[in-house]
Amino acid sequence: MNEENKLDTTNCTEELRFTPKDILLKRDIDFINKIKLDKEYQQRTKTWKDYTRQEQAELIMKYVDNIELALVGNEVIVTQINFRDSICKPCQELYDNGYIDTTKPMILSNVLGSVRFSNYLPEEEVGEIIMRLRQYYDVHYTEATYYVDKQMFYFNFAEDNSAIVRVFPLEDYYKLDPDNKMETYRFGIIYINEEDKFQMQEIDTAFDYIPDETNNSVIYMKEPKPISVGVKPVKFCEEKAE
Repeated sequence: MNEENKLDTTNCTEELRFTPKDILLKRDIDFINKIKLDKEYQQRTKTWKDYTRQEQAELIMKYVDNIELALVGNEVIVTQINFRDSICKPCQELYDNGYIDTTKPMILSNVLGSVRFSNYLPEEEVGEIIMRLRQYYDVHYTEATYYVDKQMFYFNFAEDNSAIVRVFPLEDYYKLDPDNKMETYRFGIIYINEEDKFQMQEIDTAFDYIPDETNNSVIYMKEPKPISVGVKPVKFCEEKAE
């Protein structure tokens, strides 16, 4: 790589300073896009089956350290996939600090579904994420009581045409209650309604950008009127070939 290309890459890296909150926000936006803008989401989203065999091999080499196999009868099955430490450690740190969600099964109105959970985040950070989401979507917030012994949530939630974006504890119960002796936990819930509209005029905005946390000039409006927001590009710059 020549010096000019190195400079270009450095400038790009300096420009795209993604924070852990950006990662969580982008995952929330992707989840909402899949519901609100499903056609556009499917057109822009590449899944494993969409990659060529060569691209699949390159992804495995990039992220996987080794794969353990076993012979069961006449079939070879995958028993363990060991990801590289360079991938696992940062992801684990992000999750431990509340910035990566996990999907867990849950029964909703007697129907088995799944809900995205993230770890505890301070109230001011949650509020910032909600306001950043509201630059694009009419997201809503409610709270729930979780009964530890019954492993059950109780909350007032408008089920009709609504979808839970993410659930998160309002206190750090890993530290407060390591032995699960408390009777109840408090959780916050971010959700959307089907009839709520996309806030921006350009749909591409939701896929190519995320609201910038430094922007505080946005007045939240329910009608999809053009508004000026600070944004960060989602697409990462790649190094140029020599």
